Amino acid sequence: MGLFDSVFNAVSNHAEHGGNGGLGDLISLVSSNPQLVQAALSLLGNDGASCGLAGLVGKFQQAGLGEVIGSWIGSGHNQAISAEQLGNVLGHDTLSGLAQQFSLGSSGNVAEQLASLLPGLVDKLTPAGHAPAGGVGDINELMGSLTSVFGR
Repeated sequence: MGLFDSVFNAVSNHAEHGGNGGLGDLISLVSSNPQLVQAALSLLGNDGASCGLAGLVGKFQQAGLGEVIGSWIGSGHNQAISAEQLGNVLGHDTLSGLAQQFSLGSSGNVAEQLASLLPGLVDKLTPAGHAPAGGVGDINELMGSLTSVFGR
């Protein structure tokens, strides 16, 4: 069984046992759209197109939305982001590339889905309330982290 299969089996098992609140919503979104998870991890992974979480934070700061991603990393409430705001952060070329690479439809559709997924995903990958100095890891390490977050 591959790593993605392991993660999604863990997600499904956790969902069957009643994931709570925001985590339940995140689990539902993740389980129903594995390509979206791959797209998100390509943004967050140290070996991804955005140069990892630090690179993504930089893009948010440049777009004037540093406090939004900061809320996802911090220990408080996660601020929402609209698809339009996320589009301004990532840019049309990045969204179009993700849509094409992961067969996710239009760039607007990708922005909408990522706007739903990223706040909870970044929150769960930064449980200490701060971005790790070395990033959150490469894509394979992130998949391992997701497996431990969702349990087995």
